[in-house]
Amino acid sequence: MPSWLSDFLENFLAIWLESAPWLILGLTIAGLMKAFIPKQWMQNQLGGQRRINVIKAAFIGAPLPLCSCGVVPAAMGLRRAGASKGSTVAFLVATPETGPDSVTLSYALLGPFMAIIRPIAAVTSAIVAGLLVRHETHESSSETLAQSKGDGCCASEKAAPAAASCCGSKAPKEPSKRVAVWEGLNYSFGQLLKDISSWLLLGLAVAAIIQTFIPADWLAQWGQGWSALLLMTVIGVPMYICASASTPIAAGFLAAGVSPGAVLVFMLAGPATNIGTLGIIRKELGNHALVAYLTGVVATALGFGLLTDYLVSQYHLMDQIVSLHSMEHNVAWWSWIMGGALLLLMFNAQWPHWLKVFNANQKVSQSK
Repeated sequence: MPSWLSDFLENFLAIWLESAPWLILGLTIAGLMKAFIPKQWMQNQLGGQRRINVIKAAFIGAPLPLCSCGVVPAAMGLRRAGASKGSTVAFLVATPETGPDSVTLSYALLGPFMAIIRPIAAVTSAIVAGLLVRHETHESSSETLAQSKGDGCCASEKAAPAAASCCGSKAPKEPSKRVAVWEGLNYSFGQLLKDISSWLLLGLAVAAIIQTFIPADWLAQWGQGWSALLLMTVIGVPMYICASASTPIAAGFLAAGVSPGAVLVFMLAGPATNIGTLGIIRKELGNHALVAYLTGVVATALGFGLLTDYLVSQYHLMDQIVSLHSMEHNVAWWSWIMGGALLLLMFNAQWPHWLKVFNANQKVSQSK
């Protein structure tokens, strides 16, 4: 085996084993949160035009277990349930930028300081973007009401949830706590893990590639200051990646010499924006909302990037930040167990999709 391949596999395995326990913990927390946060309560908090609802949307969205691909339909569902444009955008930014899985992974790969400042920056970014959209779009209350009625007669069920509806059935009975927990964990280790696993593996591979092939002094030459912040913005904005998958890539950049502030910019801009999301926002919310959304996300990311670099240099916090180059490759036995468990969970989450694709291909072949 070539030495470069051996080094890459060793680095990939080390990052995998370091990440697995924290990712499993984060997915568990995400499943419990899904089980105990009522969807109807969340929708009720985000309607109307008050500024406080934008702030609520950011704080509600931040811990929810949705990645970049799952948040868009959820946000559009909230919009049609009566959420304002500002609240919709705040939810759309905060939800994929951070979450229990990405925070625990940040703690493992980047250290406690980055694990703390990342969710703070994410919530601030969501609030700024939501308030800018609210200010720029001047949405009337009648428009918001029209959105809530857009789903037809079912919208009236909010006023009388216990009554029989024109949709053909009574409001569903609330499941028991045990059932709710099972369904929440089944979602987080099923659909959510399926959504993020491909991107997570890609992120781990990119981090291992950076650690294996890119000398630290090469990126360190231009990995500081405004040039690095702007470069990470340009890389992150069009990229389709979730918060968890962006974390190992960010750790790779950090190990290669990019400043912590520039790394934070990448972790904020990457999950919050991508080409698909930009197109949907333009279609659903309009051009003014799109410009305000991008302005809020990018400006806040750059501001927190500068703040992070200032705090790190002023208070000598670099020792609090983990570098992949400083990771010990001798890991505890339980990390091997967690790493194997995560691999099996990923396979279990992806297997139904692979089986569905295989069956579809078989049908196409038989029809020919």
